[in-house]
Amino acid sequence: MDNKLRKLEKDLWNIMITKLPDNDPSHDREHIKRVLLAAKKIQQKEGGDLEIIIPAVIFHDVITYPKNDPRSKLSTEESAAFAQDILERYRGYHYPSEKITQVTTCILECSWSKGLTATTWESKILQDADRLEATGVIAVMRTFTSGGQMNRPLYNHLDPFCKLGVPEGVGASLDLFYQRLLKVLPTLHSKTAHKMATRRTLFLQLFLSEFEQELDEISM
Repeated sequence: MDNKLRKLEKDLWNIMITKLPDNDPSHDREHIKRVLLAAKKIQQKEGGDLEIIIPAVIFHDVITYPKNDPRSKLSTEESAAFAQDILERYRGYHYPSEKITQVTTCILECSWSKGLTATTWESKILQDADRLEATGVIAVMRTFTSGGQMNRPLYNHLDPFCKLGVPEGVGASLDLFYQRLLKVLPTLHSKTAHKMATRRTLFLQLFLSEFEQELDEISM
């Protein structure tokens, strides 16, 4: 990565942290940092334009609303608009105008809930890097942190493992495993992310198995 790109990353990062809300541990700067590191790892092994990937990652969650907030569906659009505005006005780097659209496209296509197909390799990398956050230990931490913020129950005591069907919308925190976390693996595009998510998905399954055993123990 050349010095100009390093400067771009540093400057955009500093802009992002002034805008990022400080009341959501699931979408804080550490989340952005992990996604950025994962995206760089994928790019290093499988290619992609870092000049697009870096701004897209840094701004992909710069504006977020809780899932039970009616504005939640606007998060990606507002984040993309913010990124576009910053990149158009940025004076510390001659950022190519044709790449601004590619950055905003990556951000708009990143949302899991919208179910959009990634149309560029850079968009696929952002999807993969962000979806890795929905696998493994980090996914468990983020799931129950977000659930606590929304005052969700830990699990539905009548059907904790969604054996009667996966509920739609905001329910118990554990429901998210069946709505999203266990569905991530087949949606990934890169070999690098797929390898990482395979191990992490096994952990999620072990987590559920252990929880089922604990419930069985106290019900006997």
